[in-house]
Amino acid sequence: MLKGLKFSCLVSFLSMMIVEFSDVYAQNPTSGQEFLKDYNVIQTPVPFLNIAPDSRAGAMGDLGAATSPDLNSLHWNASKYAFVKNDYGFSTTYSPWLKNLASDVKLLYLTGFYRVDKQQTVAMGIRYFTLGSVTFNDDNGNFVSKQNPNEFTIEGSYARLFSERMSGGITFRYIVSDLAKGTLVGNQPTKAGKSFSADISTYYRRPVSLGKNEGEWSWGINISNIGSKISYVEGEKKDFIPANLRIGTALKVDLDAYNNIMFGFDINKLLVPTPPIYQLDSAGNYVYDNAGDRVILEGMNPDVSIGQGIIQSFYDAPGGFSEEIKEIMLSIGVEYWYQNQFAIRAGYFNEAAMKGNRKYTTVGIGIKLTLLTIDFSYLIPRGGRNSPLANTMRVSAIVEFGKPNKKAK
Repeated sequence: MLKGLKFSCLVSFLSMMIVEFSDVYAQNPTSGQEFLKDYNVIQTPVPFLNIAPDSRAGAMGDLGAATSPDLNSLHWNASKYAFVKNDYGFSTTYSPWLKNLASDVKLLYLTGFYRVDKQQTVAMGIRYFTLGSVTFNDDNGNFVSKQNPNEFTIEGSYARLFSERMSGGITFRYIVSDLAKGTLVGNQPTKAGKSFSADISTYYRRPVSLGKNEGEWSWGINISNIGSKISYVEGEKKDFIPANLRIGTALKVDLDAYNNIMFGFDINKLLVPTPPIYQLDSAGNYVYDNAGDRVILEGMNPDVSIGQGIIQSFYDAPGGFSEEIKEIMLSIGVEYWYQNQFAIRAGYFNEAAMKGNRKYTTVGIGIKLTLLTIDFSYLIPRGGRNSPLANTMRVSAIVEFGKPNKKAK
């Protein structure tokens, strides 16, 4: 159970909690100009959009832009659906989240796809994130209400083969974030934040020969969550949702008739303006200009349009190029299959300390039966049992039907 005094504080805390900024935050509990130079995290509403929702990718360090197509490609790279072998299928994933902070925070994910013909595939998905039970108090600590904040998305995608080796895809997403359930803020009722967004993706793969072994090399690009800003109170300034650029590559090698192994890595970067460093006076208070805006000491104004924000995100960090590099997150993973029936997976995710300090190792297994595949993943965070991400598990179940698609094969 979480307790909050003001809605703005709740949103800020939940954003930090979901993406686990706690390692650096605990080491830098003060705020101010010098603090922000060493710890300048990009915070957005609805950060659950970038949580790895399935077990297979979650077991490989959140890797998925260029891995072999599966039913959970909707999150990672929807264009991979054009290469899925079967006619249709469904997948569901359950994940308790941040069990060290709260026992009732959960992520649920459901996807399905249907092959229209040899070139075209459509898919849909629902993602539901519940924050459990939250107690709202007023400024004096008096009980106001108890709510169950939640967020969800409804998604649909279309993927098409451009050639036997390349495909493209587009995804549309409706986002609802209901964090306060109508609680009053400054005598104004809060509302559910809503947004529409889109993903654009492409995927390429080709056979390769490595000595006596055959294999496949692939790469993929996904620009996700390009969409409208979001607000929870009428008249308040709207904030960027977490638009993201993900680029990845993977190499699969057939060791023999029974064994194959895949290596891959992704890099991804938020396409959101970096918070600037604002000027402070001798008393440590913000300095304002004649228009009532805070004076920026280093960096750029983050209150820009969506398109400008995406472009600006590549060069607006207060620390210059060195800080921009730190905004790139890295995922490395490996997957081994025996007779295409049993899989072992491992991976690593790294984020710079200045940008959130999420660093964790992941492991997992997969078992494939005739129609059913069961995947399991476990996350081992830096910081061990003291990390909010400790004991994070995901379980996925996948069911596929129909004859394998010869063209995609």
